[in-house]
Amino acid sequence: MVAEAETVSVDGWDFSWLDGRASEERPSWGYARLLGERMAEATAALDIQTGGGEILAGLPKLPPVTVATESWPPNLRLAAARLRERGGAVVADDEEPRLPFRTGAFDLVSSRHPVRTWWTEIARVLRPGGTYFSQQVGQRSVFELAEFFLGPLDGSARDPEQARREAEAAGLTVVDLRAERLRMEFHDVGAVIYFLRKVIWIVPGFSVDRYRKELRDLHDRIQTDGPFVAHSARFLIEARA
Repeated sequence: MVAEAETVSVDGWDFSWLDGRASEERPSWGYARLLGERMAEATAALDIQTGGGEILAGLPKLPPVTVATESWPPNLRLAAARLRERGGAVVADDEEPRLPFRTGAFDLVSSRHPVRTWWTEIARVLRPGGTYFSQQVGQRSVFELAEFFLGPLDGSARDPEQARREAEAAGLTVVDLRAERLRMEFHDVGAVIYFLRKVIWIVPGFSVDRYRKELRDLHDRIQTDGPFVAHSARFLIEARA
């Protein structure tokens, strides 16, 4: 179980390998559906930190101009292949300011689970009246799992209200802000290993060799008590230029 989870590919942002081994509740708002509605009305859209392009490629309709950015080479290849078939383009970007696009280039900018939101740059590349639409990771997300390996952590970052303040400071008007905590269950230690290899910021520097004792303890706990339960935090934010 450990060997399989340690060697299976974690490229892209597809979690289907965890089917039957782990589960996570989804936010009630339905990000992909809402994004699809906005993409269908847009003329030029930018998706920041697109991952493997899974979300965009799965939407019913994309704007005539659709561009995505990504920094991780394996995801770049996946995203380019997926979006090329839909008429979109992927730009390699280091995810630091400045965004490699002209001012006012887009009427829609989106991002699902960005590592960091560069509000001033988003405001710059949006046209007047344009929209930023994003689902983000909230406070203390999956901290039960992170703290199992790392001990107590500071959970003050990723406050939705701080995101509102930063958006407004960049000149945007926040028109929607919602937050939820969602139950996660890990049914075996292999699922935990795969998840931590893929979502690398939960336990930075994670490897099986480094955390073998903790993994053994976690395996024993799951065998005795049942699934390991954690909670993800998500918030939806929509802002207008």
